[in-house]
Amino acid sequence: MARKPILDQTLAKAVEPARKALLEITNESSIGEHLEAVNDGERLVTHRFAALRPGYEGWCWFATLTRIPRAQAKDLTVCEVGIVPGEGALLAPPWVPWAERVSPEERDAERSAAAEASAAANDAEASAGEPTQGRVAEEIPDDESAGPDADAEAGTADSE
Repeated sequence: MARKPILDQTLAKAVEPARKALLEITNESSIGEHLEAVNDGERLVTHRFAALRPGYEGWCWFATLTRIPRAQAKDLTVCEVGIVPGEGALLAPPWVPWAERVSPEERDAERSAAAEASAAANDAEASAGEPTQGRVAEEIPDDESAGPDADAEAGTADSE
């Protein structure tokens, strides 16, 4: 059985370095009071702060800190910073697939619209093959090389 790591007191007391690390991703006015220091493992502590951003009620800023194993080492390393939902945080509802959230009436309307669109496409395709009265055919030159560049090409061929 593995022993439970003991809370590193140096890291647990490092509230201000944790707050300073959060200032790299947000402004000071959005960081509230220090809520807790959580032992995440041997020499690994996460500090949580209240989030004061509008729309983030119940969310917490966090900064995870560590240090090297020597007892006299006081240099801290910031592992990660961010924002996470806390208890009572406002979250988006779980995603529900369209087929499960759509009503039978909406599904029938979608099928009808698809059938009408398919029928209209078939009608347009069928009428495209029939000759249209009053339509003037474009004149196509007999010689494929005839065009704006034909004279220039003919001139270069004669000059060689």
